[in-house]
Amino acid sequence: MINYWWVTRPKRRLNTIPDVLSTFSEISLNEEWEGQRESHLTLEEELEKAGIKRVGERRDQKGGGGRTYKAWVASLGLIFTQESTGQIKLTLAGEAIMNGDSPVKVLKNQIIKYQFPSSYSLGRGVDVSPRFKIRPFLFLLRLLMDDRIEVLSQEEIAKIIITEAENESNSCFEYIVKRILDYRSLGDAILAKDFAERYKSSKGDANYDNPYGHLQDIANTIINWLEYTQLVKREEGTVAILKDKIDEVKQILHSPMPFIDRPEEQEYFQRKYGVDPKHTKDTRNLSKSRSITPRIIAENKVKQLFIIESLKRPITKIDSELIATLAEKSGIDERTVEEILLEFYPRGSIGAFMTEYFEMAFRGRDDATDFEKSTVQIFSDLFNYEAFHVGPMGLTPDVLILSDEDGYQAILDTKAYHSYSISNDHHNRMVYNYIGGLSKYSNSRLPLAFFSYISGGFGANIDSQINRIYKETDIRGSAMTVSNMIHLIENYSEKSGTHRSLREIFSVNRQILKSDVDTKL
Repeated sequence: MINYWWVTRPKRRLNTIPDVLSTFSEISLNEEWEGQRESHLTLEEELEKAGIKRVGERRDQKGGGGRTYKAWVASLGLIFTQESTGQIKLTLAGEAIMNGDSPVKVLKNQIIKYQFPSSYSLGRGVDVSPRFKIRPFLFLLRLLMDDRIEVLSQEEIAKIIITEAENESNSCFEYIVKRILDYRSLGDAILAKDFAERYKSSKGDANYDNPYGHLQDIANTIINWLEYTQLVKREEGTVAILKDKIDEVKQILHSPMPFIDRPEEQEYFQRKYGVDPKHTKDTRNLSKSRSITPRIIAENKVKQLFIIESLKRPITKIDSELIATLAEKSGIDERTVEEILLEFYPRGSIGAFMTEYFEMAFRGRDDATDFEKSTVQIFSDLFNYEAFHVGPMGLTPDVLILSDEDGYQAILDTKAYHSYSISNDHHNRMVYNYIGGLSKYSNSRLPLAFFSYISGGFGANIDSQINRIYKETDIRGSAMTVSNMIHLIENYSEKSGTHRSLREIFSVNRQILKSDVDTKL
């Protein structure tokens, strides 16, 4: 029996879940799973071909790797086994990801609802202790919102929270707060003398001889899952709620979903757990089985390849280039590929790529160029500007955009930082090189409408720093967090945004708020 919180982790991050789910669906959807070793091995091979799973010798040829990935998507409520047939089915959440919905929105919903006990935690080979009746990620958000805590380290999660937080009662919460504060003062001295024995890992675990190693691994994975929700970010060894997500977290904590009952009934539990954000219950009648036809096989293959492609770039429409790419990779004729894409993804898919775009905004210089190029692509493909990557020219902003529609040009500077502030050097570059030297990198005669910084987050003085540039140049400006940038992207088409409304949003002379997007778009 596992005597601490547990999450399975074939991969420590959730970025590949859409890819894994699509691969799994192509091979095993509507098929029996239990005892089907050939299917398990085929899944393992396909995951290796896709570069998701490391290629191994698989000496036992028992398909254990495939079963591990199956358990991963099941633990997140994306699939279930239909009791009447033994066949694998997608939950509504799994269907939503396969249909091109934003995986962050879907999986954030699943992570927040993740609970002990669950069908997964009670399952064979897992068996988490029944003393835990808790939604672990909701509990962590509650701790991070508490003024006494605010940030959590991986060690605090590993040694205190995942071993001692049993339920969501106020008494348990206050007990954990006190334990964390004591740990910050006294360190390991507060741990039980039999800590290593009480919370040891199973034999065969790589950290079996390390009393804390396996707990640290679990805590690290838990932080990675919580980061995927885009509500928090890890920095300098601790995790904290992003400033522009505080209101959203408050709303989540104020109206939590009720506990899901009957975890011992796998199909019942998984279908309730796997309800996506667009639905309130799963009312599908899945009793009628579909015959596996060549068309269904083609649909599953094209869906799989489309999802893989959508993780690499924002897909705004079904065009000839995308059709040709997927036809070549699948071996299916272009006409059939086009029909399938237009049936299932008529408006393309941008949500999957937004996961990667969000991560780019926090990676520092390592992915700075990718962040710049992706921003160019977003303003070109999604917002229909003429957009140019001018950063490599030197002493220039990263991105220049031109709007013939509304008659202006604008400059964007991307900063892949957790908390960006405009230093004196960067101030002078914007004033004298970027704005003052516009004619050196732009051939357009359109007036310069605004400048803007796009970053993971900003320092406390960003508003006054933006205003200082405005006063010296008479060009309006702004700062946009990547979270609010994604909010803008997701709402632009739906609200019939225009270049004029974008100019209003990016010209507020301060940091752009979510409310600015909602009211000005």
